[in-house]
Formats: sequence, structure tokens, C-alpha cells
Amino acid sequence: MNRLVAFYAASLLAGMCTAQDLTSPGKIERHMIAGTEIRTPRNVDVWLPSDYDTEKRYAVVYMHDGQMLFDSTKTWNKQEWGADEVTDLLVREGKIRPCIIVGIWNRDDYRYTEYFPEKALNSLSKRKRERLIKKGMKGEPLGDEYLRFVVNDVKPFIDSTYSTLTDRDNTVVLGSSMGGLISLYAICEHPDIFGGAGCISTHLPMGGVNIFKKYDNRLARAFRNYIAENLPDPKTHRIYFDYGTRTLDKWYEPYQKKVDRLMIPAGYNEKNWITLKFEGADHSERSWNGRLSVPLIFLLK
Repeated sequence: MNRLVAFYAASLLAGMCTAQDLTSPGKIERHMIAGTEIRTPRNVDVWLPSDYDTEKRYAVVYMHDGQMLFDSTKTWNKQEWGADEVTDLLVREGKIRPCIIVGIWNRDDYRYTEYFPEKALNSLSKRKRERLIKKGMKGEPLGDEYLRFVVNDVKPFIDSTYSTLTDRDNTVVLGSSMGGLISLYAICEHPDIFGGAGCISTHLPMGGVNIFKKYDNRLARAFRNYIAENLPDPKTHRIYFDYGTRTLDKWYEPYQKKVDRLMIPAGYNEKNWITLKFEGADHSERSWNGRLSVPLIFLLK
């Protein structure tokens, strides 16, 4: 596994671009989707390549934190993923299949509760579960509701509006931090919908910074219990993990290694799963932009 990781780190990083490398290609269309599965309507941005052709069919990458993907002039920290530039370059160079990006906006103060893998709560004691829901989730977990919105509202809208390949093999979910958690949860909960998950700087400690120094905690263990029981079939799915070594990411390695130990017993190998460590990378859109090409190639090559 180490030799393969080194190969990916060398060969894929060589082809990376950043948000500053190219002028923004293609077109972004914004929709407000008030679905049947969610209480608050949501902005959904759709990036189409400049040569988008309704006579062709495109794979679809569903990304969380949609307001952070394309335009740094409008984000809270003046950073962006540059997802349009990175994806456009990879397609033009033939490194990934043609695709569109669907960026689902988060709901600010409800981001944690919507991106929290809800069924992980099931293995907590009733007291711990109720305390977390009351204090950390504004009284109600919303992870399952959010995924139903993505699967039952957003995806049907996208497939009926755009020229997409609707099958599992051409449907990928991807996000960072809590968005990495919900991406892994999505492929476990809906393995018939998503064939690949990109989990970048995945927030596997699950809670706030104050619990990290305990090295492990009940929430992290609860989610690992869920993962061990619900990983999708490795014959038909791909999963990508990574983490950096600075700012928030510096806490992630021991948690990620514990998750990695679940993958091989579940049948995963270098063909359908990879975990990469990026030395010096911090927890920011700028860092994720710098390596977005890596999960995209792994999931859509």
C-alpha cells in the first residue's frame, strides 16, 4: 500500500492546478430547490463545462458547502475550491471523464447537524445522545434529512434538467471536514446512488477542538462502529481519504488510521480505496483546491 500511495502522491500531484492557474471556464447556473425532503430551500450551483453538449452524457460530482466552490470574492474567507478550473483542466487533459459539478450550499448555523452522520448516534447511551442533540444539534439531528434531500430532490432535479449519466458508477459525492463525514455517510447509506466518495480532511474526531486531546472519544468510536457495519461493496464502490498536518488537520491522523484499519477487512484494496497524507497542508479551501485533482482522478479516471 505504501508504494501505491507514493505513486499517487507523485504522479497525480504533478498534474494539479490551482484556482489561480486559469480563468474560470464553463458556466455556473444557480437553482433554489425547495424539496419535499428538507424544510429550508437551498441554493444549488451547477457548473457546466464550456463545451457542454446536450447530445452527450456527463458524470455528476455532488459537492457540499456549495457556496465555497467557485468564487472567492463572495466567500466568507475569500478562498475557494476552484472546483471549476481544476475539473475543466482534468477533463481537457483526459485524466477524468467529462462531468458536471453540483454544489449544494450549506445552511450556516445548521451545517454541523446536517453534516453529522446521524445513525452514529445510535450506539451512544441515551443520556449522551440526548445531550449531544440538545447542545450540539439545536435539538434535532438532520443528517438523514439532508441526504434524503440530496437523493430524492436534488439528484432527480439534476437528472431531469441536465444531460447526465444517472447510474451509480457515474455519481460521486465529495466534501471536506464535516463535508467529508457526510460524504462517507452518503455512500454507506445510499450505495445504490453513489459509486464513489471523496472524503477530504475528514473531521473524524466528530466534535469540537476541546475533545481532540483525548486522542479518541465516544463520537469517533460510534461513527467507526457504524462504518464497520455499513461500508458499501468494494467491488462496486471507491472511497478516497486524505488529511493534512497543519491547523485543524493536525489532529486527524490517529483518527484516520483507525478508520483505515476497517477498510481491508471489509474487502477494500488499492484499486478501490486510498488514504493520503499531505505534509504541510492546512484546513482550508486553499489547501483543498491544491489537491482536488487527486480525489477526482481516483474517483473518475
